[in-house]
Amino acid sequence: MKLKFKHQQFQADAAAAVCDVFSGQPNITSTYLIDKGNHKEAEQLSFINNTGFTGFDNKKVLLTDEVVLANLQKVQRKNQIEPSVKLEGRYNLTIEMETGVGKTYTYIKTIFELNKRYGWSKFIVVVPSVAIREGVFKSFELTSHHFAEEYNKKIRYFIYNSMELAKIESFANDCGINVMIINSQAFNAKGKDARRIYMKLDSFRSRRPIDMIAATKPILIIDEPQSVEGSATKERLTEFNPLMTLRYSATHKKDSLFNMVFRMDAIEAYNKKLVKKIAVKGISIAGTTGTEGYLYLEQINIYGDKPPTATLEFELKGAKGVRKGSRIIKEGYNLFEHSGGLEQYKGYIVARINGLTNTVEFTNGIVIAAGDVKGAINEEHIRRIQIRETIKSHLERERLLFHKGIKVLSLFFIDEVAKYKQYDKDGSVFNGDYAQMFEEEYSATLADWQIAIGDDEYLIYLNKIKAAETHAGYFSIDKKSNRIKNSKIHDKKEDISDDADAYDLIMKDKERLLDLSEPIRFIFSHSALREGWDNPNVFQICTLKQSSSNIRKRQEVGRGLRLCVNQSGERMDNNMLGGEVHKVNILTVIANESYDSFARDLQAEIAELLADKSKEQQFLTPDDARSDNIELKLNQDKLEMKEFKALWSKINSKSAYVVNFDTEELIDKAISALNRELRVSQILFKVEHGEMNSIKSKENLLQGGAFTKAAVGTNRIQANINTNVKYDLIGKIVAETGLTRSAVSSILRGIEKVTFDQFHGNPEEFIIKAAKIINEQKATVIIEHIAYNKLESSYSTEIFTEPSIKGKYRINAIEAKKHLFDHIIYDSNKEKEFAAELENSNEVAVYVKLPSGFYINTPVGKYNPDWAIAFHDDEVKHIFFVAETKGDLSS
Repeated sequence: MKLKFKHQQFQADAAAAVCDVFSGQPNITSTYLIDKGNHKEAEQLSFINNTGFTGFDNKKVLLTDEVVLANLQKVQRKNQIEPSVKLEGRYNLTIEMETGVGKTYTYIKTIFELNKRYGWSKFIVVVPSVAIREGVFKSFELTSHHFAEEYNKKIRYFIYNSMELAKIESFANDCGINVMIINSQAFNAKGKDARRIYMKLDSFRSRRPIDMIAATKPILIIDEPQSVEGSATKERLTEFNPLMTLRYSATHKKDSLFNMVFRMDAIEAYNKKLVKKIAVKGISIAGTTGTEGYLYLEQINIYGDKPPTATLEFELKGAKGVRKGSRIIKEGYNLFEHSGGLEQYKGYIVARINGLTNTVEFTNGIVIAAGDVKGAINEEHIRRIQIRETIKSHLERERLLFHKGIKVLSLFFIDEVAKYKQYDKDGSVFNGDYAQMFEEEYSATLADWQIAIGDDEYLIYLNKIKAAETHAGYFSIDKKSNRIKNSKIHDKKEDISDDADAYDLIMKDKERLLDLSEPIRFIFSHSALREGWDNPNVFQICTLKQSSSNIRKRQEVGRGLRLCVNQSGERMDNNMLGGEVHKVNILTVIANESYDSFARDLQAEIAELLADKSKEQQFLTPDDARSDNIELKLNQDKLEMKEFKALWSKINSKSAYVVNFDTEELIDKAISALNRELRVSQILFKVEHGEMNSIKSKENLLQGGAFTKAAVGTNRIQANINTNVKYDLIGKIVAETGLTRSAVSSILRGIEKVTFDQFHGNPEEFIIKAAKIINEQKATVIIEHIAYNKLESSYSTEIFTEPSIKGKYRINAIEAKKHLFDHIIYDSNKEKEFAAELENSNEVAVYVKLPSGFYINTPVGKYNPDWAIAFHDDEVKHIFFVAETKGDLSS
């Protein structure tokens, strides 16, 4: 199969945006530069070094800076981008293009257009990794015939290799369009080969390769500048002596948006159906025993001026149960204390964080390495369910697209080759855990499908393919042993590999994998190779490893966003499918976390882009000319109002309570309530599915409106409790309720056996929920017997100034006129509605949403009321205190 390419207007517009900045520049054919050492004619040419060479260069821009700036601003206004006030360098242009819409195609087209209009012919594409380098090279190869038909020219392109310097000479000497593709490590890394570009070499007639390149005044195209342009790289890029620099990315850094000329962001690309629709299957454990000492070491954090720290995920005790949380830890960190006193973490004090071995050691002798999980009682179950759900999604999508002639691929990312394939002592290969799981789950799922679908032609296709033949791994190969191996990571922060052979294999097989006659449909690859995958027919992505906080959701989905192609190599876009684009093109992410977590984070990342875009377009839409981040400012005039002072004098006193109650009555009520209400969670695997809708606004994204969720199902499992963890059950409930050990003992002895047996299945949740029920019963018993007494101490108005209160405008903050502050931070729509009523009430003089530092001590804990309201004295002689505007309230 050969991929076919189409002319798309937005790609032509992006190319035109760059070219139009130099409108008025004459089209000058490159002049042949003469060796300065031998010919006087070279003195008259724009020759920039003294080493001497022959070749063609890009002719300089003859326009004045004023003309270029005027052109730039005209282009920016046309493309709804805030006009630049100055040229940021000579010349830096930024192009934002969402992953999957053809960024590489666009800058190849731009190369042809710049050559056609102005005669410029020397270009260097700088990429951040081997993966992107190989993908770019493949794109030049695949589009060669397509562009030759349009421009009647071909590009001479090559990958820079420090041992093949003759190609640099050809780059300079050839009069046609020449492109050198180079990854930043080739000129920015340490090592003899990496430095050759700066060395005077005998094989290069005692010249430096960098000088010959610089003499051509190339146009730099930086692919993913946010990953390329570190401080050292920026400095070295200047040695190329570029005529101009063009920056292409979907995720530019905010401080590097130099003279943006075109934008096709994630939201526009999605709403225009230029990329696949995103669906998510989230897999999570509902309920946790809190007894296994769960640990996940995300990473070791290395600093230049202080000891290393580590990012560790462990279980935390909260008001409603046990949850997982991630914390930055250092030596001496006590997990027992920071978990909220979970028994299983006793003895887990950090003894050493080792940056060399990437490990954390605890005082109890336990050692955990970066990327490892300990105590996850059902890690294997989760991975098996992920594989099963990927297979199900694949078959569902494949059945729909089979008759349209569209091959469906699924991609598994793993963190260790041994989990896919292993070798015995004789060197024979056998299945690792994931490959074995896959073949078992594929066979079982297919057996169910044979009965269910009844589609003869599709069944014939399925039955021709064996489970062992339909999956393959794309990994680096050890040249000595000829065995697959783990990838070398050159960027630990971004988890990116530089294994050229693995990428080469991926790219060579790109088109073969699109053919329905090829049995491989499920692909296993190292997670660090994710950038190498840009096959348009990836419809499922499953990451079989623990989620890392470094990997953003847009990175995870990015490998599958491209619109698919059929067996003729035609892209299935609006021209081919019309309104059916997002019925055919759906990318399902089988996440190793809950659906809610993945969807929330993905929407938040897209919302960040929308916020950045709205800020840059303030010149077009004045109503958005404000910061989204709000820090409340206290209105001193309202603080001095007589109404507020009167209100404050009534409520600012601190108090203490005295209570008497009948212990036997409480015991009876607690036993009855526990038998009636206590339900401790069973451990379940929950699988939820949802799809992205159209994206309307930032608020729509942050409120979860871009996804529609439908529950898929649950799988029950029997958790084996760690009997090594001993509990002082009575003491734990005493600590939570304040009752005596005798009273708690009486309650526990009095409850039914079936109620108490829940403790063995999930002790931490039993303690939390039982204590909550007992406290509620305690409240009902004491409510008639409590007396409050004023103390001499009182709250100061300083509680309104410390600490500062922050929120997000129109997300959880609105402007206010009668509030003590200039804005209100609200916790729910009910609070927002209540505040609006207060603002509109003529009787209200001033009101305040009370800060968390203001509370009343009660027998069941500190109580923070919501509102205090003062009315105008001449209308109402009362000052009112409003306790609650919560949407719900337990008894």
